[in-house]
Amino acid sequence: MTFRSCKSLSPIFHFIYDTHRIKQNTPTFFRFFETQSIASNSNFTEKQAFTISYLTKSCGLSLESAISASKKINIKSTEKPDSVLELLRSHAFTEKHISRLISTYPTLILADPERTLRPKIEYFESLGIVGPDLPRILCSNSVLRSSLENQIKPTCDFLKRYIRTNENLICALKRCSRVLQFNVEKVMVPNIYTLRAHSVPESHIGKMIILKPCALMLSVDVFKEVTDAIKEMGFDPKTRSFLLAVSLMSAISKLNWEKKKEAYMSFGWSESDFNSAFKLEPLCMISSEKKIRKLMDFFVNKAGLRASEIAKCPYLFKFSLESRIIPRCSVLQVLMSKGLIRKEVELVWALTFNKKYFETRFLTKYKEVAPEVIKAYEGEIGFEGFNTRL
Repeated sequence: MTFRSCKSLSPIFHFIYDTHRIKQNTPTFFRFFETQSIASNSNFTEKQAFTISYLTKSCGLSLESAISASKKINIKSTEKPDSVLELLRSHAFTEKHISRLISTYPTLILADPERTLRPKIEYFESLGIVGPDLPRILCSNSVLRSSLENQIKPTCDFLKRYIRTNENLICALKRCSRVLQFNVEKVMVPNIYTLRAHSVPESHIGKMIILKPCALMLSVDVFKEVTDAIKEMGFDPKTRSFLLAVSLMSAISKLNWEKKKEAYMSFGWSESDFNSAFKLEPLCMISSEKKIRKLMDFFVNKAGLRASEIAKCPYLFKFSLESRIIPRCSVLQVLMSKGLIRKEVELVWALTFNKKYFETRFLTKYKEVAPEVIKAYEGEIGFEGFNTRL
């Protein structure tokens, strides 16, 4: 596109063109003319144009994000924003981190770097949160806008009463930094009491705070409903699987939970089958409803497996249909067709074997007498279905 053809385009194109043709280290004198150009070629005031220019050039915001941010802040001088950026970059914040942070919380670019931001950053570093972990945690929530003395320290102190060490605290924050936004004492304590009422061991409660802190941030009524439901399904509160099940159900809305459950049951699972499968492998509910239906359709209608047998092996729903299930079924199909393995072989369990064991048992062992197994494993032989039902 030539410059002449650009003239007929909208003012917003001229804004993009004018903003990005000048490098970030453009002298202040020329930045003035850049700002004038942006203002004259758009509906923005000169003040807005200067703010938008700074946010796109110095902070890496997209044009859309910069325009949105300019409605919330007005950068009159680059002195303080430049100091903020210098501070962040000196503590492992990359350009991507900065762009994300300022896009979400534009007012931070105007914060006092020494009085407001540095003490918070140094506090987290004192806990051992350094390197890439520091910006990862601080960019994922509004903690840099929170009070160090009234919010951040009390929250961390509360968590450490249960999980003891800074290492455990770091683990919890990496898994759910959102916890720093809440009054955890008011939110978590009632839910901790609920777990105690179910006789969950204290050590397990501590583990839950470390590994699944967000689950304990549900409303009291919802959390009680979840724990009651998990206990009714037959989980023993004294086992870690109880907390895993509680965490998973807590992370899924009631509507989505019912949709996923219906997806399983629509292919022949009974209520008992579903409860049994979830007890064996709670992670089977992580799969999307679409993936559940796709896998169940393949197992029941293409592979000809009984729904009740699939329920005994819910680990299958963690795997990829295309890259794992179908290639393995194709290999077993070849071996069955040649009479090299019995049709009674435990097909469902063969799909769960680790890669090395499956290849040793079904490829290495038979590749000389049935070289087709290699082609089947590599997807060159399609799967047509087994001629038997388990």
